[in-house]
Amino acid sequence: MRSHAGAPPSRRRFLALSAGGAVAGAAALSGCALQVAGAADSGGGGDSITVMVNEGDITDDQIKQAQKELGIRIIRVKYDVTRLIAMLTAGRPPELVRGVGATDAPYFAARGVAENLDPYFAKSTVLEVDDLDPVNDLWRWDGKAQGKGPRYGMAKDFSQDSMYWYNTALFDQKSVAYPSATEPITYEEWLEKAEQLTQRKGGQTRVFGGSYNGVGLTVNLAALTAAAGGNLFTDDYATIDFSSPEARKALTWYVDYAKTGVGPSLINPNPDTWDGPTYMANRMAMSNSGYWLGGMINGDEKVAKVSRLAPAPRFAGGPRISACQAGTGFWMPKKAHNKQAAWRVFEWFFGQGPAKDRATGGWGIPTLRSLRPLMPRQKDYQKQVVAVQEAELKHFSVVSFTPYAKVEALDAVINLIIPAAMRGQMSIGTLIDRLNDKTNEEMKRGKELVS
Repeated sequence: MRSHAGAPPSRRRFLALSAGGAVAGAAALSGCALQVAGAADSGGGGDSITVMVNEGDITDDQIKQAQKELGIRIIRVKYDVTRLIAMLTAGRPPELVRGVGATDAPYFAARGVAENLDPYFAKSTVLEVDDLDPVNDLWRWDGKAQGKGPRYGMAKDFSQDSMYWYNTALFDQKSVAYPSATEPITYEEWLEKAEQLTQRKGGQTRVFGGSYNGVGLTVNLAALTAAAGGNLFTDDYATIDFSSPEARKALTWYVDYAKTGVGPSLINPNPDTWDGPTYMANRMAMSNSGYWLGGMINGDEKVAKVSRLAPAPRFAGGPRISACQAGTGFWMPKKAHNKQAAWRVFEWFFGQGPAKDRATGGWGIPTLRSLRPLMPRQKDYQKQVVAVQEAELKHFSVVSFTPYAKVEALDAVINLIIPAAMRGQMSIGTLIDRLNDKTNEEMKRGKELVS
C-alpha cells in the first residue's frame, strides 16, 4: 500500500488518486472554511515552501506574517486534484496540501503518499500531543480505519456538524418550544419542529423550517447512520451497505426531510446556495451548521441575540453521536522537498498566531485544548453558545470513512439517484438497491487500484 522509497508513486497509484477527480470541484462547502481572501503570493528571499490550498485557507496577510516571523516564503497554489496528481507524479509536490480530515485522510494515507507526522509531533514544543483535541484523530489511520494509528495531518479548526443553530424569534412567531440546551431532541422531533416552523405564501417558501444537509451528502448520511447505531460502510470499508437497518433508517429520514420541503435539498434548492445568508436574513429557523457559523452570526448582533446552538439530535433508541464531518486542515506529501520549513509553517499555522486569530473569531473550535479559552464569550448569547458547545465535546466520535473512493465521486453518484425517491417516484427499497449497486461500482474500482 506504500510507494517505494526514493521514487515517486506509480502511475497505477495515481489512477487511484484520480478516481473521482473529475468531480472534485463539486466538493461541499467546508464547515471549517474561512472568509475569502485574495490570491497574491508574497515575495522575499530565504526558505520557501509551496502550499496547495483554497482561497482563504491562508490569507495574504498570513503569508506576509510568515515571511516576517519565520523568514519563510509561502508560495500559494490553488487546490486542484488534477494538478496535485501531476505534481506528485513529477516528484515535485507541494510541501503542504489542504485536506478534509473526515474524508481525505484515509484516502491519501492508504495510498502511501502522505507523510507520517508522528515523529514531528513527538519533537514539537508548539503542537504537543496531549494538547490535541480528539477531532485530530480524524487525521489518524491505522491501515484499516480512522481514529487510531499514525497522524497524517491536523485540523485547523472544527465543528460538530450535526449540531444546529436556531432562531428564537422565528420559534416565538409560531409558538414552537425551544430545543433543550443540554438534552438532544430526536431526529423525528427535529423534523416535526421544522414542519411547524416553515412559512409559505402563494406557493413559495418564505421561511425554511430547518436545513439538514451537513457538510456533504455522503458524509452526512454516514453521520446519520452512526447516530442510528450503525456504519454506512462494511467492516473493511470496501463496500457501502444502505440496506442495513441503521443505514435504511438514516436514508429514510433524510428522504422524508426532502419530501416535506421544510428545508433545502436536491429537489428544493436554496436560492442563496448555502445556509449562511438565508439564516442571517431570518429566513431559516434552524440550520445544522455547527459552531463555525458563529463567526458569521457574531457579525450581526441583532441576529446573534436571537440565535442559539443546540446539541446534535439522536434517533429514538439510538446512541448519542456528535460527529465532525470536515476537520479541514493540512497534510504533508511524503515526497515534499523542504519538510523542515513546511513543519515550521505547520506549527505556526496550527498552534501560534493564525490559530489564535481563528479561535477568537468564532469561526471554528480550536483544535488545541489550550486555545479554547480564546473562543468568544464576552456577551451573554456567546456564553450560551460556548456552554452548549463545551458540553457537546464529550459526545464527539470519529465516524470513519472509506479509503477507496473520493467523497466527491460518491456524492456525484448519489446526487443522480436520490432525487427520484425525494419526489416520491421511487420506493426506499429500490433506492437502496440502486445506491448499493452504483456506489459500490465506484468503491470496487478504488479498491482494485489500491490493493
